[in-house]
Amino acid sequence: MKTIEIIGYRRANLGKNDSQKIREEGNVPCVLYGGDNQIHFYSPVILFRDLVYTNEAHFVHLNIEGEECQAIMQEVQVHAVSEIILHVDFLRISEDRKIKMDIPVRLVGQAPGVAKGGALVRKKATLKVFAFPKDMPDHIDIDCSSLDFHHAVKVGDVTMPNLEFLDAKVAAIASVEVPRAAKLAEDTAAAAPAAGAAAPAAAAPAAADAKKADAPKKDEKKKDEKKK
Repeated sequence: MKTIEIIGYRRANLGKNDSQKIREEGNVPCVLYGGDNQIHFYSPVILFRDLVYTNEAHFVHLNIEGEECQAIMQEVQVHAVSEIILHVDFLRISEDRKIKMDIPVRLVGQAPGVAKGGALVRKKATLKVFAFPKDMPDHIDIDCSSLDFHHAVKVGDVTMPNLEFLDAKVAAIASVEVPRAAKLAEDTAAAAPAAGAAAPAAAAPAAADAKKADAPKKDEKKKDEKKK
C-alpha cells in the first residue's frame, strides 16, 4: 500500500472558535490516537487531496513538528454542501499489530447480464478488513464476469490471503439488475396470457346470465300463443 506524508503543527488552543480559525487559514484540525496521549494538530488542507479524494487506501507518514509515526486515516468529516474537509482522525499503527481498515472495491470484468441490457449496480464502495499493515491492499478487485440478471457477488464470495473480512458474508457487493423499462415489458408480457385465459372464463357467466334473462320472455310468448 502506498504512503502519503502529512506534515502537522501542534495546536496551542482547542475549541470550536480555534478550529474555525484554522479552517479559515486553509488548514484542517486533526487528532492522532493510539499513543500514550492524544495529539491535537493541524495540517494544510492541500496535503489531504490524495488521501481523501481517491479510490485507493493509503498509509500516512505523520511528521508533527519532528515527531514522526506511521498512521491510518480513521475518520474524516466533510461538509455536506461545500465538501470542505472539517476534521480528520488518525490512528497510530505498528507492523506487529493488526488493524481495521475500509478498503475501496473496484468492479472488474464484463458481466453477461450487462451485455443483455442489465445494469451493474455497486452495493458497497468499501470492505472492512482486519489484517497486519503489511498485508493490507490499497484496493480490492471484485470479479463480475459471471453475473447475470438478479445475481450478486457477496462478501462471503471474496477471499484474499491473510485478510479477514468483517462485513456480513451475505451482504452484496455488486449485482446486475434489470432496468425498469425492461422489467415493465417483462411483467406486461407475463400478464398477457393470464388476461387471455381469463376472458373466456368471464364470458361464460355472462352467457349464462343472458340465457336466464331470456327465459321469462319465452314463457310470456308461450302464454300469448295459448290465449290466441
